[in-house]
Order: sequence, then C-alpha cells, then structure tokens
Amino acid sequence: MNTYQKIAVVILLGIFSVSLNGFAQTGTMADHLLVLPANIKWGAGPAHFPAGMQVAVIEGDPSSNGPYVIRAKFPKKYKIMPHFHPTDEHITVLEGTFSVGMGDKFDEAKLTKLPVGGYADMKTGNHHFAYSKKGCVIQVHGVGPFAITYVNPADDPRNKK
Repeated sequence: MNTYQKIAVVILLGIFSVSLNGFAQTGTMADHLLVLPANIKWGAGPAHFPAGMQVAVIEGDPSSNGPYVIRAKFPKKYKIMPHFHPTDEHITVLEGTFSVGMGDKFDEAKLTKLPVGGYADMKTGNHHFAYSKKGCVIQVHGVGPFAITYVNPADDPRNKK
C-alpha cells in the first residue's frame, strides 16, 4: 500500500468512526434507521396471541398499510395454534429455535425446527402453526396491516373469557 492509499484509509476510518458515533447517540442519521439492541422496547404481545409473548416494533406500524418490522420473544413451550394471514409473513430466527408446521391441526410431528439464522416465508392464506420448546426470538417483517385468523375460532385468545 502506497502513502496515498494509507492516507485515504486513515481518512475513511475517521469518517466512519464519526458516523458510527452519530448512530450510537441518536439511532438515526439522515434517512437511515439504526436500532441498537439496548434501545429496543419490549412490551406484552397483542391480544390475538397467547399470553406470555413479548413484542417490540422495530419499524413501521403493523396495524396499518405499509412495511413493518417487529421482533417477538417467546417463552418456553409457547404454542400458536393453526392460523393464517391476509399478507405474507417473513420470519427470521434471531435466538433459540422456532418451529413451524403447516396444516389445520397442531401436530408436533409436522413441525420443522428453524435454528438461529433460519428463515420462513408464510405465504398469504397458508394455514400454519408454531411452537418454541425452549423459547426464542424471531423477527417478522411484511407489508401491513398484519392480521391473524385462527383456523378454529376457539383457539383465538380474543375469544376466551
């Protein structure tokens, strides 16, 4: 590497370092969104999921039209009964193992285990179910509004007293 290349690298590293400081302090820079793990605000999951799940909205509003990104944290032995969505649901496993199966009835034999880094695209209208034996964190993104319809209305937590 010649002297000019070394100088260019030092300048670029300095600019990059200043840029990272801006991100770390504000979380945004210009038209970018950067989310640091320490700044994620977790809350109780919505009523259309069984109790125990925690959710964090990373970007957008899942209840309105447009793109969204959420994270969901499942406790041990968390089960979501067969359901479907009116839009595609894109899932990436961030921690633990997330299991998903296809069909109208929950069947552990039909579950496919997705480890960290695993990805699933649950297409519009496909009946599926989910389970996490030891707990996990997933990231879900799609185009809203997000909605869920349970195959068996009795499985919908909103219908339970």
